[in-house]
Amino acid sequence: MTAGRPDPSGPPEEASDPGSAPQVLLPRSSGRVDRLTLAAAPEAVRPRGHHRVRSVYAAAHVVPLPWGNNVPGAPAEVDWDSTLGFRRRVWDLGLGVAEAMDTAQRNMGLDYAATRELVERTARAATEFGREHGVPTRDLVVSGVNTDQLPDAPVSLAQVVSAYREQLEHVESTGSGVVLMASRHLAAAARDAADYAKVYAEVLGAARTPVVLHWLGEAFDARLAGYFGSRDTAEAMDTVVDVIEEHADRVAGIKLSLLDAAAERRLRSRLPDGVRMYTGDDYNYVDLILGDGEHHSDALLGAFAAVTPQASAALTALEAGDTDAYRRVLGPTEELSRQVFAPPTQYYKTGVAFLAWLNGLQPGWSMVGGLHSARSLPHLARVVELADACGALADPALAARRWRNLLLTHGVTEEREART
Repeated sequence: MTAGRPDPSGPPEEASDPGSAPQVLLPRSSGRVDRLTLAAAPEAVRPRGHHRVRSVYAAAHVVPLPWGNNVPGAPAEVDWDSTLGFRRRVWDLGLGVAEAMDTAQRNMGLDYAATRELVERTARAATEFGREHGVPTRDLVVSGVNTDQLPDAPVSLAQVVSAYREQLEHVESTGSGVVLMASRHLAAAARDAADYAKVYAEVLGAARTPVVLHWLGEAFDARLAGYFGSRDTAEAMDTVVDVIEEHADRVAGIKLSLLDAAAERRLRSRLPDGVRMYTGDDYNYVDLILGDGEHHSDALLGAFAAVTPQASAALTALEAGDTDAYRRVLGPTEELSRQVFAPPTQYYKTGVAFLAWLNGLQPGWSMVGGLHSARSLPHLARVVELADACGALADPALAARRWRNLLLTHGVTEEREART
């Protein structure tokens, strides 16, 4: 792991021309190449402070060191300046950060040593920001607690509990809030729902403050199939409710990432008073956050790391009671999110990082573990198209230049467009 900032001695990018209407090429999987004129940059809407109408966390990604050895299987080398700068931008826009979650490539490139440092650095930065702006650290950052310091091999339930508790103690020591993540090791070791109940009872019993549970579906991680003891969602939900009711004083909420809006509505209607439902549904978050008049979901979303300004503006509208403006701003982002999270869904992190690069929030197009290669050029072209449609390109001229340069490295040129 290496701290550092990209070398400023490299050639600077050409300054943006706000009066221009940049055009980009969009290669399709059919071989056709289309042309798109990007819309003008959207007007920025600044929040009045930290959003309170909902409890909302954007699950942020990590930025790799451009010259690091970030190849598959290698320890992550992180550009800490850019990574923390991304998080400060989220806080400036009135949202919290969900740290060291799967968006940050947990179990997909981010090793545990880098994870510990990431949690520590973000918690320190959140504490500093919170002091300046009068926001508690736990409102600004919650961090994932998992078991990924264990070997990728069969382990006992006792080892799972020990690993969870080790990470729990570390995260709590930083002042961050806690998300008790779904564990691959527990999924492999548990025989039935009773084993899940036993492990969660022991871990929750060690928590000093209420935590957010985490139910991640197999669309995000195939090794979590049958989590909470059953592949049947209704049966697994009964186990979840039992765990929460038995330990309601230790559970602040649950993040649900099943991409099943109906299941989320059923579960949130069964939660005890004071336990929040944090939607992790990157397909249906607009209606889930708005609610049905009786219940609503809060949010812990990787999508909100990709469309943070739009999420912030929508929450500002919701705080003013303007649900039409809320839908007008946030609604169009859902199609972009569905593209970013398209199957195979576990590679959605690539789209989040890609949009950060297009928007100038990281210096280069790369990811730890080489994961920037996980999506095809036509997939990314559609991301560009939908980001333009919903105002998710903060500087269209910059985005166009960066996209154009990426296309050139893949052999997509004006000449190729003319031949299609």
